[in-house]
Amino acid sequence: MDSSDNASSPTAQPAAGGRVIFVPTPIGNRDDLTLRALEVLKNCDRIACEDTRHSAPLLQHHGIAFKPLVSLHEHNEIRRIPELIAAAQAGETIAVVTDAGMPGVSDPGYRFVHACIEGGVPFEVLPGPSAVLTALIGSGMPCHAFRFGGFLPVKSGRRRQALEEALASGETAIFFESPHRLTGTLELLASFSPDATVCVARELTKKFETYHRGTAAELSAHFANHPPKGEIVFLLHAPA
Repeated sequence: MDSSDNASSPTAQPAAGGRVIFVPTPIGNRDDLTLRALEVLKNCDRIACEDTRHSAPLLQHHGIAFKPLVSLHEHNEIRRIPELIAAAQAGETIAVVTDAGMPGVSDPGYRFVHACIEGGVPFEVLPGPSAVLTALIGSGMPCHAFRFGGFLPVKSGRRRQALEEALASGETAIFFESPHRLTGTLELLASFSPDATVCVARELTKKFETYHRGTAAELSAHFANHPPKGEIVFLLHAPA
């Protein structure tokens, strides 16, 4: 059997039609849901959501009502995933969504993919919205080689190490950052690399989307006087 095949032993095969589909959802604008994703969400048997309260308005916006929703987040996924795997093996089609963007990218999803592989459950990953790629292109920074580091560490020592490693890589580095920590991150970066090229992409695809571009020193001064709000993608590149 080809090692890339999702199937395992005959006893682990799901019933006809049983599968799991990982569905990216809009990172802001609800109309960014793809036609294929919309079709999956309309026709699946149930939807596993990072937060059912967050996903329900998106489904309602697209006219999807009375669809069974089940929560799947970092605090319950170890317990919930076996239940969902069993449902797929019994023939259900299960869609997996997070609050925004691609499941598994700094969100629940990785463990579920691994469980599908281990359990011989067919699965698909749909393409769709990504805050990482949207911010990368919008930043104007080099995009032929880049690295994504998830959320920056909370502790300042580890945060500085992550920033230094990103600059030393010579690639565009992309991080998620809390608006409450952004000012401190910029101040820290400006203290040892004031000329580093920085972009702060905020509230992507939403009404108040903004891109702030400049050196670490310039953006540190700006956000010190204009505290940021909303969801932020933080990008940096070593000075030319």
